[in-house]
Amino acid sequence: FFPPKTEAGMDNLFNRIEKMTSLEPLFIDITWGAGGSTKELSMTLCEYSQKYFGVTVLMHLTCTNLKINEIKSILQSAKDAGIKNILALRGELNKGSFIWEPIPDGLSNAIDLVKLIRQLYGDYFCIAVAGFPEGHPYSKD
Repeated sequence: FFPPKTEAGMDNLFNRIEKMTSLEPLFIDITWGAGGSTKELSMTLCEYSQKYFGVTVLMHLTCTNLKINEIKSILQSAKDAGIKNILALRGELNKGSFIWEPIPDGLSNAIDLVKLIRQLYGDYFCIAVAGFPEGHPYSKD
């Protein structure tokens, strides 16, 4: 699910999640807006879904526009909320950009995010990643 832009959209989404969870899915997937644009709303949606609907959440987390300290805080909030599943992603280019550039004190790639999560939390989080079977478009190899 992608976090909605309006209060009415959020209410509608919660109604849909409630109906869907009655079918007992293994998990639901909550995205992290481009450039981290929905990070607060994404976290709220993840926490609420686990707590009130009792459904396991797979939370997307990107490196885009996040300093390492912010990532650490997000991870701790996820752990505090009982979230155990993370989809670790580099994230999309910033709007209007044509080249990926990490922010100062940020991470460069999803593998850096995975390493940070493991360093801080060991095996607490189940980490998923996305890949490019034919190689990432920006990969040198």
